[in-house]
Amino acid sequence: MTVVDSGLAHLSDGLFTTAIATYALAMASYTAEYAFGRRGRVAVTSAVEEPARVLVGASGPVADHDDGFGRPGGYMTPGGQKREPEPAGQRSSANRFGRFAVALTGLGALIHTASLAIRGIAVDRVPWGNMYEFSALVGLIAVLAFLGALARAPQIRYLGVFVMLPVILVMFLAGTVLYAKAEPLVPALQSYWLAIHVSAAASAEGILMTSAVITMLFLIRQRYDVQSKEPGRRIKFPVSLGARLPAPATLDKVAYRTVAFAFPIYTFGVIAGAIWAEAAWGRYWGWDPKETWAFIAWVVYAAYLHARATAGWKGRAAAWINLLGFGAMTFNFFVVNIVISGLHSYAGLN
Repeated sequence: MTVVDSGLAHLSDGLFTTAIATYALAMASYTAEYAFGRRGRVAVTSAVEEPARVLVGASGPVADHDDGFGRPGGYMTPGGQKREPEPAGQRSSANRFGRFAVALTGLGALIHTASLAIRGIAVDRVPWGNMYEFSALVGLIAVLAFLGALARAPQIRYLGVFVMLPVILVMFLAGTVLYAKAEPLVPALQSYWLAIHVSAAASAEGILMTSAVITMLFLIRQRYDVQSKEPGRRIKFPVSLGARLPAPATLDKVAYRTVAFAFPIYTFGVIAGAIWAEAAWGRYWGWDPKETWAFIAWVVYAAYLHARATAGWKGRAAAWINLLGFGAMTFNFFVVNIVISGLHSYAGLN
């Protein structure tokens, strides 16, 4: 019988709380860059203009000898007005907040990883055997996915405020509502397939959560572009957030690429689960509620990628399909795990 190291389990819980606090500080720093970077880097990449003075199109501002980061040369707005670059002091202040936010995000990810690793050592198994541990892993993957996207598209850095919010929310729910004490695995989960199947599913879901956030920002920015062209239209929250978001094409591309990266991982996770089911229950597929909703999510994401690749779908229709897929995945995780009983009822909740 596996003996749980309570000392290490307690340390893991402490590190988990510390990771949440670090992510919260990172979110505050991203917010500061979002707020103080009203011009310069954020404005140039986000097409920031006062709606009452300049109408912003989907293409964003047109650079005029500008390097894309708000440095000398100014830029031309879609209305043909030249805007001078942000003063160096304000620009550097916003940039410092952004750099500090990324550093905090990286530090939080390291602490988060340590929390999961120590919990695994404490229970002598992979640390994703219940909803608490799975949620913690999904949150970590979402953060790493954002850092990966940031490496490819550094101009979206200040969007970290929107990515960190759901991550912190998921981790808060994990540490409160979904929390489970460190315990050995139930017999049904004592298989090497747990490490393969669940890690793939959690990795895919974490990446797809980042894609869902970017997709929602895309819809907000696109709606803002439409409303800002209507004379006298008062733009309300949350559409008003679109004034500081990157061009729709940028957000759409990032969301699409993250789904394209996550989908093969999710597919592998589903296949691994079917193989595990055959070994455990003597059949590959039995339309258990969790299997059914996993399949529904897979079909929706497959339709999204197929439509993008063959029909050239972009814009709102594709974005809503993306969100529908994440909605099915979220329903599968929370409702199916907690409310509906089935062969996958291993949430770890009392």
